[in-house]
Amino acid sequence: MRLGYGEDSHLLAEGRPLYLCGLQIPSPLGAQAHSDGDAALHALTDALLSAYGLGDIGLLFPDTDSRWQGVRSEVFLREALRLVEVRGGRLLQASLVLTLDRPKLSPHRQALEESLSRLLGLPQDRVGLSFKTSEGLAPRHVQARAVVLLDG
Repeated sequence: MRLGYGEDSHLLAEGRPLYLCGLQIPSPLGAQAHSDGDAALHALTDALLSAYGLGDIGLLFPDTDSRWQGVRSEVFLREALRLVEVRGGRLLQASLVLTLDRPKLSPHRQALEESLSRLLGLPQDRVGLSFKTSEGLAPRHVQARAVVLLDG
């Protein structure tokens, strides 16, 4: 068994789309990032990579490389899953905590869970998703923390 941990955060800015778990969430603020800024998928990508000592998202997809400008984060997640698979690994479970003051994510819970389940190739009961706020400490900020459990 292997355990991986990852986290990601982005400042939020007006006029940017907000992507989480592979979905665009209606919001006047979105992540400032080189890619689409999906903090959830970035944290999951890092968690998968860490389980096998493969560095992090910045090592594989550096923001200094124009190929990754504006890229959807599913690309990063798919590559991390592929790297795990070629090493004989199999994702068993994922748990994710999203911290965001606004917009409220609870109305989007089902869609976010379904998207994660699909992207990770796991049944929904093997994907944990929790929402938190910063209690006003970081109102223009999104953060994601992820833990993954793998066999192999």
